[in-house]
Amino acid sequence: MTGPGATTAGTKTALGKEQDSRLEAALAAAPTSCLVGGTWRASASGASFEVLDPASGRLLARVADAEPSDALAAVAAASAALPAWSATAPRQRSEILRRAFAEMVARQEELAVLMVAENGKALADARSEAAYAAEFFRWFAEEAVRIEGRLSSAPAGANKIMVIEQPVGVALLITPWNFPAAMLTRKIAPALAAGCTVVCKPAEDTPLTALWLGALLEKVGLPPGVVNLVPTSRPGPLVDAALADSRVRKLSFTGSTEVGRALLAAAAQRVVNCSMELGGNAPFLVFADADLDAAVQGAMVAKLRNGGEACTAANRFYVEEPVAEEFSRRLARAMTHVKMGPGLADGVGLGPLVNEQAQQKVSRLVDEARAAGARTLVGGKAPDGPGWFYPATVLVDVPPDAEILRTEIFGPVAPVASFVDEDEAVALANDSEFGLVAYVYTGDLARGLRVSERLESGMVGLNRGVISDPAAPFGGVKQSGLGREGSHEGLAEYLETKYVACSW
Repeated sequence: MTGPGATTAGTKTALGKEQDSRLEAALAAAPTSCLVGGTWRASASGASFEVLDPASGRLLARVADAEPSDALAAVAAASAALPAWSATAPRQRSEILRRAFAEMVARQEELAVLMVAENGKALADARSEAAYAAEFFRWFAEEAVRIEGRLSSAPAGANKIMVIEQPVGVALLITPWNFPAAMLTRKIAPALAAGCTVVCKPAEDTPLTALWLGALLEKVGLPPGVVNLVPTSRPGPLVDAALADSRVRKLSFTGSTEVGRALLAAAAQRVVNCSMELGGNAPFLVFADADLDAAVQGAMVAKLRNGGEACTAANRFYVEEPVAEEFSRRLARAMTHVKMGPGLADGVGLGPLVNEQAQQKVSRLVDEARAAGARTLVGGKAPDGPGWFYPATVLVDVPPDAEILRTEIFGPVAPVASFVDEDEAVALANDSEFGLVAYVYTGDLARGLRVSERLESGMVGLNRGVISDPAAPFGGVKQSGLGREGSHEGLAEYLETKYVACSW
């Protein structure tokens, strides 16, 4: 059965004149060229690629399509800027990052509208991301002045042990389309705070946000060459060229585990320092003693934030048998009230998926689960176009071997299965090659902490549906990645430790 809210009028909602004018202003503020050494320029070939609106499929802009030679020029610019930037006083780097934070806050709405345009997310989600992205500039502005070393005496007393932290060097940053602002500031801010210079390759679906951020950093006084941007529709050759350059000493990637494995193999050829934030398959555990209203509220956030297109999205719901039916019923009821439509339309809580391929993948996973015996409580069918929409969906009686429980859905679909006791819940949650985040709802704090320790996951939301915070270490275990972003650990990813033996 398809609930009434699953295709609530909105997919063909026309935007008003005011919304259209805001959209045009946001698009006008975003450059469409490569940024290399402080100069906005066309790609070496002069080629460009299209950026489309996921809600309508219409053309938003044409962006310079960088070539491998553009990437090498960007690496050269970053390398040339590195000595002066790394020697800049920490307080001066801090002040630039602080100004970037203030500028982003002042232009938050413009950035949010731009992200809605090229990503498709609902305006409320885009506003949240814009605020979250700005916070990384503020957090690392504060961390920039906290790069500390240490001094101690060698145990034998023969010398002193002095440890200093230095910037790793030129960093290649590769970001995804689902959080085009936050994933970039989460990398750029600690790199700049540490004294590194960077070359950024944004996702081809959402390059405008990255280019907008490049222009913002110029405006607040970042020296030329410290941040370089090379959008491209052919990332493979461009990234390979950059990674093969001996001047690149750091790779930070957010994206799929499949691509991450390939990048790690390429980086191994020169033993490049790597940080990887890869795929997830987050379990959402609900115990019978949980506050079900709170659990449903948390599930709505954990599942539908960013339309489900998030590595932190709750991907598979495991509910203790006595409350499984009631939880599923309440979740489906909450899903029916989600309005789907273009992200700028009034009252919309669920925008389109990013592209047609994403819509086809979600449709296939749902159809295969139903063919294997799952039942649909709400949603479950993509509406007719235009746009790449998929409704908020709840599936129950999902077979344990269904692919939808084994893979990252990246869409607004909640598959629900049940468990009988704590041991089974933990076993089901840990039965995955991924280990980014897990969610636990229980009224027993001891159980919650006990289960949190047993879960093979880099992060746990205990009675919370949101875990991201610039001050917290973000990252996973197993095939969900290497290293951490945010917190002081995020700064450490861009620093190398040097030991100096000395005596006096």
